[in-house]
Amino acid sequence: MSSSLRLTRRQVLAFRRRAGGLEERMPISPDSLRRAAWAGLQDSMPRAAVLSLHARIQGVESSTWEHPSLAQLWGPRYHTYVVAKRDFALFSVGRHPDNPKSRLRAERLAEQLHAHLGGKRATTDRQIGRALGIGNEMRYAATTGTVAIRWDGARAPIVWTVAAPEIDPADACRELARRHLHIFGPTTAAGFARWAGISRRSAANAYASLESLLPIRSPLGDEWLLAEDEKAMRAAETAPAPARLLPSGDAYFLLDGAERELLVPRADRRERLWTSRVWPGALLVEGEIRGTWRRAQHTMRIEAWGRLSRRARDAVEAEARALPLPVEREIEVVWGP
Repeated sequence: MSSSLRLTRRQVLAFRRRAGGLEERMPISPDSLRRAAWAGLQDSMPRAAVLSLHARIQGVESSTWEHPSLAQLWGPRYHTYVVAKRDFALFSVGRHPDNPKSRLRAERLAEQLHAHLGGKRATTDRQIGRALGIGNEMRYAATTGTVAIRWDGARAPIVWTVAAPEIDPADACRELARRHLHIFGPTTAAGFARWAGISRRSAANAYASLESLLPIRSPLGDEWLLAEDEKAMRAAETAPAPARLLPSGDAYFLLDGAERELLVPRADRRERLWTSRVWPGALLVEGEIRGTWRRAQHTMRIEAWGRLSRRARDAVEAEARALPLPVEREIEVVWGP
């Protein structure tokens, strides 16, 4: 790989914030919801997708995840995701296994689900598991593009089957790779494989089929960027948003290995953000991750990694109180560990 474009950490993070819609909130519409969900919205924590949308879009409410233009499925790494309905096939069929044994398993499970459900839409995964004698492995059927879910965060997800999308898995995987490059770029095929939960061979093939990749040199070494994103990467940095409260699993910090070091250089702070159990939310202040947050009912506990200006603290507290959560009274903000 011959890299003519050399990027700094500041350039990379500024580009990712812009590409991810974190610099300025967009007016709510089907198009802006799709852009906010360009790499999917992880929703494995109750209403995480809503909070990710709120960080990017104006007028988001606690029920916005049910917008007619959105859908839920078991997406990358079989986590619960909210995606644009138009992109359902990319996040399902785009991850269909290239291994014959794994592909056959997914297709057989999909057939079992379809035969058992018979068009019903009021059966939970637990009920299905008991009836068919299967557990979480039913999620493997999601890669056929025929399994949809609805999970409201309080009960077991409802599962039903839909018609298979008319798209070739290789085409879907290629477009999914393009999405990953745009939101997480610059990156590599190995990074795509880890994020999507697919084989390195599938990821490498998807990258090889993309015609518009630009080799670059980032602080992490030789990586790839979509050629169409070069201009945005070279663009002058815009003013970062004063504050955003990103939920656990938000795409901005859904990273592994050295990518985490790029976002959060200090090891002790990485340990506080990417914990061995449930991740806290990330406190994004003026373009940098500056702490973590957790909510328990009406209390928001914020841990800042160092002193914040009064202006920054006010912006964080305003964000906390504006979160579109189904609570009966105003959120109380508590600072400290």
